[in-house]
Amino acid sequence: MCGRYAATKDPATLMREFDALDGTDGAARGPDYNVAPTKTVVTVVERHPKDAEGAPLAGEAPVRSLRTMRWGLVPFWAKDPSVGARMINTRAETAQEKPAFRKALTRRRCLVPADGWFEWKAAGADGDRARPKEPFYMTSPDGSSLAFAGLWETWRDPKAEADALPLITCSIITTDAVGALTDVHHRMPLALPADRWAGWLDPDRTDVTDLLRPPERDWVNGLELRPVSTRVNNVRNNGPELLERTGPEATDLDGGGSADGALFDVPR
Repeated sequence: MCGRYAATKDPATLMREFDALDGTDGAARGPDYNVAPTKTVVTVVERHPKDAEGAPLAGEAPVRSLRTMRWGLVPFWAKDPSVGARMINTRAETAQEKPAFRKALTRRRCLVPADGWFEWKAAGADGDRARPKEPFYMTSPDGSSLAFAGLWETWRDPKAEADALPLITCSIITTDAVGALTDVHHRMPLALPADRWAGWLDPDRTDVTDLLRPPERDWVNGLELRPVSTRVNNVRNNGPELLERTGPEATDLDGGGSADGALFDVPR
């Protein structure tokens, strides 16, 4: 699953990595080493330019841009936005069936840039049930951004004034873990390699069934698994020290990662 991640790069850096324009209008947060649900996050979308009435401009190519959204998808038909706290993740296997996600899957897809994500080793996995959960951090060894497949929606408060700004929210898609990561957790965010970004963002593409598959085993095995401090357990803690290695040397998943086969989860 994906319940906590790090996103520390500024819009200028993300613009270069994702070949996108900056549409955040200054609303992007600073470096966030402990991104939690309901926070404002930066996403990448690709949309056709529209005229003053909101109609797509004929003959105009789609434009890729950075946008800010609140993490926790609120369906357009929801009665109030509190439902978003329960929709931070979307299962790839059921996204095409669930009413809250299926329309967004065909029309409103995004990428969620991240430096990496956190998982927690289940307490008592080695027989010591008194020991607290141990946090680990999954990241790209070369420092490049990961891109989680996401969905987004626009919600308008039926009680608000007609010209009130809508609430834009998103959800991160999750899938079965593959490769060596299955020794870490049975689920993972659907991180898309760069060669899948264009297909996922294409606003003219309505069927993305083939892109909902987990990433290739070799790509996942190239990620780094890094033990980190339990300070990340508290969402109020936020700083670069949360990403620092603790305990054993960091290793990539292809080199063994977690040898004990324990499951990881977000602390409840």
